Amino acid sequence: MAGSTSKKVVISRFDREPVSGFVDPTNYLLTDGVEVLTPLGARSVIPYPDIKTVCFVRDFEEGENLPERRLFNSRPKMEGLWVRMSFRDGEVMDGLLANNLLAIDVYGFTVAPADPSSRQQKVFVPRTALRALSVVGVVGSPLRRQKPKPEVPGQGKLFE
Repeated sequence: MAGSTSKKVVISRFDREPVSGFVDPTNYLLTDGVEVLTPLGARSVIPYPDIKTVCFVRDFEEGENLPERRLFNSRPKMEGLWVRMSFRDGEVMDGLLANNLLAIDVYGFTVAPADPSSRQQKVFVPRTALRALSVVGVVGSPLRRQKPKPEVPGQGKLFE
């Protein structure tokens, strides 16, 4: 599992200390939990009901792994579904979910965090960690296409 494609994660758990380690992003989600390799080399599977978030991080640091800004201040710039997640413990977090049904996993949701300047690159939230998930908005809908620019009479095209 600990090949060159391993990604650093910090797993935030309900009522327990966070777990830092490495996952293979192509197959870290198992039927019974998330497979993680600790920095000491021990492989473990953390059950979904224990997990609050799996944060893919740039580097390991001490402290809380959730960003300080958990809600978007304004409409996000990236395309996708702007979602608001309410966790079992009452916390609320915004994220940007891919607007693609094939990208949604059976075990949970992978979102882009609200604070792009944080150390988090993406966050996986298991379905069991949520009390509610609501769509706040659709950003960059494919239904709204740009209108073609009108041609100016007497102006030739550059490449004819």
